[in-house]
Amino acid sequence: MDPIDLTLEISNKLPSFPGSPNTQFIPWADKKSDGYNLELIFFSSHSGTHIDAPYHFMEKGVGIDKIPLKKLITNALICRVKKASNGLITLKDITDFEARSGTIYPNQAIVFETGWSKNISKKDYFTKNPGLSSSAAKYLLKKRVSLIGIDSPNIDAGKDSKFHVHHILLKNGILILENLCNLDKIPGSYFRLIVLPLKLKNATGSPVRAVAI
Repeated sequence: MDPIDLTLEISNKLPSFPGSPNTQFIPWADKKSDGYNLELIFFSSHSGTHIDAPYHFMEKGVGIDKIPLKKLITNALICRVKKASNGLITLKDITDFEARSGTIYPNQAIVFETGWSKNISKKDYFTKNPGLSSSAAKYLLKKRVSLIGIDSPNIDAGKDSKFHVHHILLKNGILILENLCNLDKIPGSYFRLIVLPLKLKNATGSPVRAVAI
């Protein structure tokens, strides 16, 4: 299949997590005056489609620049489980998926298509999003997956202000990929996932270009 872009466009219109700055493209040079066009870009390291490094929640966790490429270019499977506001992806959702589609193997990535990405322009996109339950996170930890992705802005449900799933996953080195889109365009259950963050020294995360092949 042709590569499928799973990445939100970064622009001045990109919604930001409550409390985070809005994205800004600031003109810096122009062809007429300077001989070239150039802009400054101001945004959070967790803007748009992005990946969380363990350092995001772990005081001694590694930064995004230390993530091995083999964890970012990987075999992946997609679990399609529709969820509404504050809905939880449960352990049963995952075991039912395995019964239909096959075993989740160590060092694979798993991506959840909840359908929430269609709500990105709504005011409750960041506050009522679906997420992973703690029991599901612990199950995937035992499965030794390398990365977990979701088409919502937060792997924790919007109602979880303590970010329990972030803590479960990141302290065990499992990467979190958030704000994916176009997951409905992936045929079948298995694909190759490429996630390329910027190599930002000691950063807690980075916007990425995420692609399914």
